[in-house]
Amino acid sequence: MDRPYIICHMMASLDGRIDCDMTAQIGSEGYYQALIALNVDTTIEGRVTALMHYAEKQVFIPKDSTPVGKEEFFRSSLEGNSWEAVADSQGTLLWPEDDIPHRLCIVSCRASREYLDYLRDRGISYIATGKDRVDLKRASEILFSEFGAGRIGVVGGGHLNGGFLKAGLLDEVSMVYGAAIDGREGFPAAFDGIEAGHVHPYMLRLLDVRRMPDDSVWLRYSTRA
Repeated sequence: MDRPYIICHMMASLDGRIDCDMTAQIGSEGYYQALIALNVDTTIEGRVTALMHYAEKQVFIPKDSTPVGKEEFFRSSLEGNSWEAVADSQGTLLWPEDDIPHRLCIVSCRASREYLDYLRDRGISYIATGKDRVDLKRASEILFSEFGAGRIGVVGGGHLNGGFLKAGLLDEVSMVYGAAIDGREGFPAAFDGIEAGHVHPYMLRLLDVRRMPDDSVWLRYSTRA
């Protein structure tokens, strides 16, 4: 295999909703215990999740919007092969000065050269791949070959998870379900963004079931049904 082993790991209510404010109320201890047990060396999140929790609230606005236009990557001088990656197709996220040293930004080739220069000047690693949006397959291959990532946890949101699923890149789905129902209309699901015309479900094979703290249940499935 020329890419990492990839697991989507999420916490959701019983109806599959993943709103962070909601899941924080239903007991996230089991989620983090399960994530540690999965032994991933790299995690990938989406732009919206990063904006909520890690990135600055302002966005990067280039003075010169000329796109990078080609695939490239930059690895900082950080030792080791552990990364916290964020998929940000257009290259808009700004990072605080005290951000973690093993941050890695994954952008498309539509991101501006100015944004990549900003990342490089900050010592933030990056991968640019995909014409209009991040090419998740190529990004995974580069993470494997150039950044040493062997086992990736895709940890949301729903459209990022759906993108990995649709691309056939997930080897495993790991879901911690809290003992609660959300029920609010319009809130994100664990997997989202698949075209309405796709009427055939993605079949899974059960690997394990465990009871976790706060009456949560941890389910692990292989995508290789």
